[in-house]
Order: sequence, then C-alpha cells, then structure tokens
Amino acid sequence: MVSRRMRATRPVGELTPGQFSALGSLDLAGAMTPRELADAERVRPPTITKIVAKLEAGGFVQRTPHPTDRRQVILAPTEQGREVLRQARRAREAWLAQRLAELTPDERATLRQAAEILDRIARA
Repeated sequence: MVSRRMRATRPVGELTPGQFSALGSLDLAGAMTPRELADAERVRPPTITKIVAKLEAGGFVQRTPHPTDRRQVILAPTEQGREVLRQARRAREAWLAQRLAELTPDERATLRQAAEILDRIARA
C-alpha cells in the first residue's frame, strides 16, 4: 500500500509505469543492452523495444553503438532522464517525510522496530 502511494507521486503524464521502471533500471544498473534491460525488467524483448523507442523519442534515453558487437546498442539514461528520476525521488521523499511527521512518537518507535524486523527477514 505504501509503495503504491509513493509511486503515485510520480510526475503525471511524463512517463508510463513501464517506461519509468525501465529508466530507473538503466539509472540504477548503468548502461546495458536492450536484452539486458528486458531481462532486468522481466519483459519480452519486443516489449522493451517499444518502451525504449518512446523513452528515446522523449529524450530520456540514448543509444550508442556497442563497443565490441556491431549488432548491438548500449542504452543509457540522458541527463533529462536522470532529472525526471530525481524529481520523482524528491516527490516520494517529501511525501514520506510528511507521512512520518504525522505519526506519534509511539508510532514512530513501532515503525522503527518493524523496519528492523523486516530488514532481518530480507537479509535472511
């Protein structure tokens, strides 16, 4: 539920959820081939081809020739793409900070304890 609400802070109309996710993967993992991006996004190559085409047309992603395989290209976010991600991140952080500020001290303590437990579970 919290994750869904945080995703809703994304700039409206800028990117679809799939485009936003692909752009985020490129920013997080670094430049990669379309096949690697499709694998990272867990979608089929034709789907990522459409997503990348829209991102490239919008100026969010750039293609460069692969250094060793002329049949491939390397995808990377542009500065405009990174800026969209930064804006979305700032909006999510502001939303979360506001929600946390609304909690009582006891609720924040409970949340801190729950976060520690969830972190242990995730690391197991």
